[in-house]
Amino acid sequence: MKDQAERLREIINDIKSSSEDNFLSDTQKRAGSRVITVTSGKGGVGKTNFTVNLGIKLAQLGLRVVIIDADLGLANVDVVMGKMTRHNLSDVINNNKDILDILEVGPSGVKFISGGSGVQALIKLNKTQLVDLLMKLGKLDEEADIVLIDTGAGLSDNVLSFVHAAREVILVTTPEPTAITDAYALIKTISSKDKNKNIKIVVNRVDNSAEAANILEKLNVVTEKFLGIKLQKLGYIMNDNSVSKAVKQQQPFVISFSKSEAARNMSDIASALVNNAEANVNSGSSFRMFINKLSNIFN
Repeated sequence: MKDQAERLREIINDIKSSSEDNFLSDTQKRAGSRVITVTSGKGGVGKTNFTVNLGIKLAQLGLRVVIIDADLGLANVDVVMGKMTRHNLSDVINNNKDILDILEVGPSGVKFISGGSGVQALIKLNKTQLVDLLMKLGKLDEEADIVLIDTGAGLSDNVLSFVHAAREVILVTTPEPTAITDAYALIKTISSKDKNKNIKIVVNRVDNSAEAANILEKLNVVTEKFLGIKLQKLGYIMNDNSVSKAVKQQQPFVISFSKSEAARNMSDIASALVNNAEANVNSGSSFRMFINKLSNIFN
């Protein structure tokens, strides 16, 4: 008699195969969503604010964007969006809601899923509940060109689970020595399991472009020398008063201060991400890949 773990793997493979066959026939073999986990070595570096504003800039470039708030401790994508949410992932898990029913719509048409208690519940699912959730989550491949996963900060197992499951990672840091040290520690932990992970670095709150270039270069040199990983320098965001003003107003700064220096920096980052040809070529059906990898990690 097959054990539950083996049966789960068979069910997941059946779900993946069946959903992919139907999906490809309906959409002329369109590639699946591109999944990008956004994380940081320490808290307080502006990671969630970055994720929301990046999502909006990507949407303004014509992409369909879904943001999933996967921060166990401080789930606040909805706060940065300035939106009151009705549902979160726990409604899918506990109240039999469809994943499409809990999608909220933010500025520029960006859709997002509030995490809250739902993310905590995710890591406690039994195998039957997990299979049900995977089927529901698979629908996001049809809803988004890019899925941004906003994780917590640090080296907890929960954060690392989302990081390891995603093909691409954006690591946000600041010029503070502690932030850079913690960013390196996170890169080291990631590399111990996957030296081929696509890690992109963004430096937030820099005083000038020279400071950003210096930090990006030093971090890249150290990680390549000691960890054998070559980081991608995605960009930087200036230390701009408009950002803090927007946070107080509970509005994304690329909306309320669209002509600010920080907003221009975010435009550059979004363009660089879209123009990353290598990632675009390799991103096929990546949300299905993501949820299957995540299921293996959690179980």
